[in-house]
Amino acid sequence: MPRRTATMLASTLMLIALLCAGVLIPVPYSEMSPGPTVNTLGQHDDEPVLQISGHKTYPTDGHLNMTTVRVTSAEYRMNLVEAVYGWLAHDSKIVSHDTLYPDGKTEEQSTQENAEEFSQSQESAKVAALKELGIPVKSWVIVSTVVKGSPAEGKLHAGDVIKAVDGAAVKQPADVAKLVTKHKPGQNVVFTVVPAKEQEAAEKARKTATGTRNITITTATSDDSGAERAIVGISAGTDHTFPFTIDIKLADVGGPSAGLMFALGIYDKLTPGNLTGGKFVAGTGTIDDNGTVGPIGGIEMKTVGARDKGAQYFLTPADNCAAAAKDTPSGLTLVKVKTIGDALDALKDIGSGHTAALPKCTTKG
Repeated sequence: MPRRTATMLASTLMLIALLCAGVLIPVPYSEMSPGPTVNTLGQHDDEPVLQISGHKTYPTDGHLNMTTVRVTSAEYRMNLVEAVYGWLAHDSKIVSHDTLYPDGKTEEQSTQENAEEFSQSQESAKVAALKELGIPVKSWVIVSTVVKGSPAEGKLHAGDVIKAVDGAAVKQPADVAKLVTKHKPGQNVVFTVVPAKEQEAAEKARKTATGTRNITITTATSDDSGAERAIVGISAGTDHTFPFTIDIKLADVGGPSAGLMFALGIYDKLTPGNLTGGKFVAGTGTIDDNGTVGPIGGIEMKTVGARDKGAQYFLTPADNCAAAAKDTPSGLTLVKVKTIGDALDALKDIGSGHTAALPKCTTKG
């Protein structure tokens, strides 16, 4: 066999071997890509995304689209060829598997966590929108979760309203940890609560629950790093009573990043006129009860997905601006927002066509 032919054959076999190895060898990466976008002013699966009853609503026009990111599952093991392809592709992003699923988190655990964050984001979106409109919302601190095997298990339950700890009134979720950690591990702490069932019954009857109970719990030692501290094994959150019904009908979506767009959609439906002026606006961002907009993950994928659907403007959390501006899809204007008020001001300018002064994202923020 001529030397040249032999060399070509050996090179071909080597290439085939490398390709086979690339397909067979798993790498510790996952892929993010643009997910679906949904108009919060429109319909999804043949029903309105936002359904409001018990209060006057107004017709809306245009788009206020929430955006999502599609990710590979926790169990999926990407091979080297797929990783290289993803690195070269414009509409996907390859990240460390641990970025999406830290500490060996399973698909089920991730889905449950995302569902809880999504539910909380809906509540905060409602509160933020109504506060912006000056509509009162009643709030109180509740037991959000109880850790299995903790001192609180069987004594406190998710949904219990926490009125006081050791007789000190609780006004914010953070108050609970502050009061518990005043103790040393092994000491007793007394929770004054309204049981979840009594609170639920009172809400249905549109009354104020009054039946409180004192629950004594012996604290344990936290198992995290750092200084020793007392815990009871719960996380505290906030629950609300709204003066009318606001339902958000959107399945198969998780995480907190749709909060801003839900809040804007609710605000638009409760006010005359159209916030967007018929324009196609998309966006993302977490939101808290006070209307503060927070950063999210996968911003580059969300801008691509929004532009592919026809978005002209993208409401961008200020802390995501620099990353988003590095590769802005052609024809999409990134608008920087820090609060729901910023977003409403921007929408007013977009709707009226006065866009020259919009606060736009740059690579510096």
